[in-house]
Amino acid sequence: MAKSSKSSKSSGDKFTRWLVIGMVALVVITGGGFSLLNQNNKNSEALIELNDFKVGAPIPASIDIINGSAIALNTGATKVIDIWVDPQCPACKVFEDANGGYIDNLIRTNKASVRFHILSFLGDESVRAANATFCAADEKHFLDFHKALYLVQSPVKNSGFWSNETLLDIGSAVGIKSKSFQDCVTKGSKLDLVKANYGSMEKFGIKGTPTVFINGKLWERKSSDFNLAEFSAAVEQG
Repeated sequence: MAKSSKSSKSSGDKFTRWLVIGMVALVVITGGGFSLLNQNNKNSEALIELNDFKVGAPIPASIDIINGSAIALNTGATKVIDIWVDPQCPACKVFEDANGGYIDNLIRTNKASVRFHILSFLGDESVRAANATFCAADEKHFLDFHKALYLVQSPVKNSGFWSNETLLDIGSAVGIKSKSFQDCVTKGSKLDLVKANYGSMEKFGIKGTPTVFINGKLWERKSSDFNLAEFSAAVEQG
């Protein structure tokens, strides 16, 4: 009888152990599911900002290999502006919010050549967003995609916001819905250019972002912000 009692106790212990393991697994899976759902909801809420996005006319872009493999727009103009930014850089968003419209107009009215150096030193999501930015340049919608990225930029770096799915949603919001763009984003087709831009920082003496050169001269702002009046005056005088 003692032997039977011991066997019964052992079976009970095993059942209890597997029950506990199963409950823990359920909690982990459920928690992960709620976490993913919560992140998806946050992403959707952020993208509402793009519901009324006004898409501009397509602008051809080229890659300027000599100048750090930058995305070059309106090449050939006398005035040349080099802009170094990281998609996750908070200060870059401030710069874009203040001066993006002005720069857009300079390009669209052929008043300046602008080279965008898209960096990726803030982590994996910067790399992913930079790749998507080069993909958008291929589709002639760099300016719109660049603007949209900063409109919805997450306040927390590498928060999981810039997944390939979200980047494709941003592309769709600015009129980029082609299969070629989707493949470029999901396959990381422009990672060689992302790496080249990052690698060119030392050559051009770039220590941080945003950094701007006007006709080869570093723009050193005098104010505490990136106000339009100061920047536009520097461009006009440069």
